[in-house]
Amino acid sequence: MVKLIVNGQNHEINIDTDTPVLWVLREKLGLIGTKFGCGSSLCGACTIHVEGKPIRSCVEGKPIRSCVTPVSNIEGKSVTTIEGLADAEDALHPIQEAWIEHQVPQCGYCQSGQIMSAVALLERNPNPSDEDIDASMRGNICRCGMYGRIKAAIKSAAKKV
Repeated sequence: MVKLIVNGQNHEINIDTDTPVLWVLREKLGLIGTKFGCGSSLCGACTIHVEGKPIRSCVEGKPIRSCVTPVSNIEGKSVTTIEGLADAEDALHPIQEAWIEHQVPQCGYCQSGQIMSAVALLERNPNPSDEDIDASMRGNICRCGMYGRIKAAIKSAAKKV
């Protein structure tokens, strides 16, 4: 039995503790906003926050993401997914509003991971430079190449946060 706190709700899940967090979120909790991209911790589509930070601690220089992080590593910790960003059902996070304003999504597949990384950036640096944005977002790949729109949306949201 694994105990998790996801988007402010307590869960007890009967699952193998080696199961990646991504599959617990999607298959056991029905939170399908976090996407599977590569399964190798390379693309950032599966970015979530644990204890308010994206899972990005490095092991041998490689970032760890929810697609490869065993659920046992986050047991008892507070997890936030894309579904948990908004304060109320109708209220979007300023980053989500900026994403819409700047028409960031094309195919949209990477967007939940992009948004989660952008939120973390603005929480630790409310006025990021272009270099700060590039460094923070480096681990999130957008196959459609919307990096300019992503940067514009982050700068726009920074004025509202």
